[in-house]
Amino acid sequence: MRADARKNYDHLLAVARAVVTEQGADASLRDIARKAGVGLGTLYRHFPTREALLEALLRTGFDELTARAGDLETSGSPEDALVSWLRDFVACAHTYRGVVASMMAAIADAQSALHASCVTMRAAGTRLLIRAQAEGMARTDIDGTDLFALAGALAWLGDQPSLAPRADHLVGVVASAILTDRASSDVGGNAARGPAADIVEHADR
Repeated sequence: MRADARKNYDHLLAVARAVVTEQGADASLRDIARKAGVGLGTLYRHFPTREALLEALLRTGFDELTARAGDLETSGSPEDALVSWLRDFVACAHTYRGVVASMMAAIADAQSALHASCVTMRAAGTRLLIRAQAEGMARTDIDGTDLFALAGALAWLGDQPSLAPRADHLVGVVASAILTDRASSDVGGNAARGPAADIVEHADR
């Protein structure tokens, strides 16, 4: 890419990052082009689809998640590695409101610009799950697709204003359900309280 083309690309991406951060994954492409001071056709030349734009915005985070999984495979216990990656996934997916739906759709659509990155990231998490399962630390009736779905659901919860304050607690609840020896441990800060405690607490309000 020529220097001037790279400059234009980087400018568009910077504007898109600001707009998508503010408006979410369904942000108006026309708004992005207008704020970048270019025509819509110029935007489409760089990013022919919304998925292509999201892939460019998310690529760094996805690559970091994949690399992080590789590091976790050789450091720490299998259960801690899996929980750490789960938290990292939720944080990455929560970068842009509404992006989870696009990620889930991309997994099933090989033509999506997001497909390859999502599949690679899912495979990285799957390796951590398999490692924990092999050590008897994770239940064996779930696979990488289940893990990806659970992680996506947790990221979606973070997009809901009324549930966002409980997102970290719910990560702990899900981690406790996946791991075989953490049902009563404090994985997510308040997870040790258990769902029964939450039911009593809300009943008293």
